[in-house]
Amino acid sequence: MATNRFITAEQLERDILGGQIDTVLVVFPDHYGRMVGKRTEARFYLDEVAHHGTENCDYLIACDIDNEPLPGFRFTSYDKGYGDMRAVVDPSTIRYLPWLERTALAVCDLVNVDTGAPIGVSPRQMLRDQVAKATIAGYVPMIGSEIEFYLFKDDFDALAARNYQGITPNGAFYEDYHILQTTKEEDVVGALRRQLTDAGLPVEFTKGEAGRGQHELNLTYQAAVEMADANLLFKNGTKEIAHQQGKAATFMAKYGFAETGSSGHIHSSLWTLDGASSLMPGDGPHHMSATFRWYLGGLIATAREFSLLYAPTVNSYRRFQPGSWAPTAVAWGADNRTLGFRLVGHGNGLRVECRIPGADMNSYHSFAATIAGGLWGIANKIEPPPPYEGNGYTATDLPRIPSSLPEAIELWRDSAVARDCFGDDVHHHLLNYAEQEWLAFNRTVTDWELRRYFERI
Repeated sequence: MATNRFITAEQLERDILGGQIDTVLVVFPDHYGRMVGKRTEARFYLDEVAHHGTENCDYLIACDIDNEPLPGFRFTSYDKGYGDMRAVVDPSTIRYLPWLERTALAVCDLVNVDTGAPIGVSPRQMLRDQVAKATIAGYVPMIGSEIEFYLFKDDFDALAARNYQGITPNGAFYEDYHILQTTKEEDVVGALRRQLTDAGLPVEFTKGEAGRGQHELNLTYQAAVEMADANLLFKNGTKEIAHQQGKAATFMAKYGFAETGSSGHIHSSLWTLDGASSLMPGDGPHHMSATFRWYLGGLIATAREFSLLYAPTVNSYRRFQPGSWAPTAVAWGADNRTLGFRLVGHGNGLRVECRIPGADMNSYHSFAATIAGGLWGIANKIEPPPPYEGNGYTATDLPRIPSSLPEAIELWRDSAVARDCFGDDVHHHLLNYAEQEWLAFNRTVTDWELRRYFERI
């Protein structure tokens, strides 16, 4: 079976007719960055789905993480009947999944059933729209991301049965760059690296991270939509492969307050339309071009208002703690890990790393925010502040990343830049998602409250 980066539609057809493939996953991202969709019988895929797509209830991009329909959306509701949307296969995304027997995968775009028009509030289309704006302006955004996760000794079902209490990390000590400890975890992480490679993802390396049982996997940078699709498969595949080994993996930003948070750092740069060279290096300070300066200026200027797209859940904001490797300051520096933005690389590799997102980010949303903020900076020639030297955690004169979801909600609600960059429909859709997430949290009594107040109040 072919193991090249992508599988052509013609190769897939040959392998279906030859019996090597009997199932095709046709999927799309929801607003939590989860992979959702259908498993199709392979012959039916050839006869119908490859040409016409599949129909899916439109509540899937207007529901919570428990698949409960949420009120307040313009896009769909009970009053509108929760109709269908069509998931149309993007044939450039076909891959084979070696950890699932005789299974292929294709990522889809969501369109209106009747008109075929793209659904603008869907995550993949949100990112596509920002990439299209960049193309019109003469740029190709290139993105790489570093996503961390925790591995645990028990599987998902066992942890759920215990209400996620008594969680045992797969490692006994902080294993940042530690070879012996990561060798002990190669049963899962080695399988992950090899099978993602065989699925066509451009895996570079894995490494132990600064937590017990914490790991990072890096994929080679690529075009924005392709990178987001890769992360969609990477995160879902990590959980599936871990489950097959009797383990569990989480991409929560902070699964335990005493543990190191898991990041989703975004490296980005703009390239020429032919992809031949980066537009970031130049003769300015720190070897930056004017385009890079304004791009960086835009990222910094929009970081607080766009924080919902980098840190989308209540748990996301647990990660932003002093001295935690997660930033708290909206500032930039040359190779300074205490700040929200870090200048790294040389020549065509010169780029900015946004350290704000956690591993729980929806890559489509976060990449869209990155491109939108950078383009806004270029269009308005926003100069970045001077680079900060020193410890960003202890600085008293730097703006701060929002400390809570409600703060991020209000910044997004009042953001004229967000409305301008994303349009009123997307702005409202994401605002309602965040408001409903906060309402859901406030309808919960936490374990902390029980321990603190049950007997003593």
